[in-house]
Amino acid sequence: MQEIIISPPTVLVFAGNDPTGGAGLCADTQTLAKLGCHIAPVITCVTVQNTHNATEILPLPGRTIVQQAETVLADISITACKIGLLGSANIVEGVVHVLKQHPKLPVIVDPILAAGGGKSMSNQIICDRILHQLLPLTTILTPNSQEARKLTGIESLEGAAQKLMSQGCQAVCITGTHENTHQVINTLYQQQGESRQWMFERLPHSYHGSGCTFASNLAGLIARGETMITAVEKAQQLTFYALKTAFFPGQGQAVPNRIDI
Repeated sequence: MQEIIISPPTVLVFAGNDPTGGAGLCADTQTLAKLGCHIAPVITCVTVQNTHNATEILPLPGRTIVQQAETVLADISITACKIGLLGSANIVEGVVHVLKQHPKLPVIVDPILAAGGGKSMSNQIICDRILHQLLPLTTILTPNSQEARKLTGIESLEGAAQKLMSQGCQAVCITGTHENTHQVINTLYQQQGESRQWMFERLPHSYHGSGCTFASNLAGLIARGETMITAVEKAQQLTFYALKTAFFPGQGQAVPNRIDI
């Protein structure tokens, strides 16, 4: 008798390709595979970058994004969707078009607005379309504090979170690595339920792909059936360990260790 193999949960990922392997689709693939998930990668952008910074972003046409995703969705059962670098307003519109056809899909959005080295990967039009078109379809948004402020124009992180949720996002987890605090403070805000905070040791380096690692851990845990609170807590713990054991493949930022976790 032939053995029946049960397929692992599949996560549809919209993200850019980072040739260093530190962020983007490579980071998502490593993280999700470690959690026992299969990844369906939809490439949004080709980037030119190293561990110091990005120098060029080449977004694909929005229709190409839609074609990639719809072809996969017609064939494979998707358990969750993780969204990273979008890169153009047309890509945001394309992703929104796809998600509207699958309203029950959990959607985890990491709003990548700049490279780790500081190069902008967005503009005001992209931010506006994320805010008004993508957030109503988002289960949880995972901005760092700078991204939360840029998306909303609000300095207070609690105020920014409330603004983001007012657009329809069910939950927002704002990470505090960019804040001037002794410890890193991450805060989860929810439309339904109280806010929660977690504190972590502030590590000594700058990391390339930390946001991708956190959001992908979160997507994988949700795909495997964890509740929101449990998924957020476990995703932070996994990400912290990956950062604490990070390595330096180049001469710039450290890369999270997503293999030995």
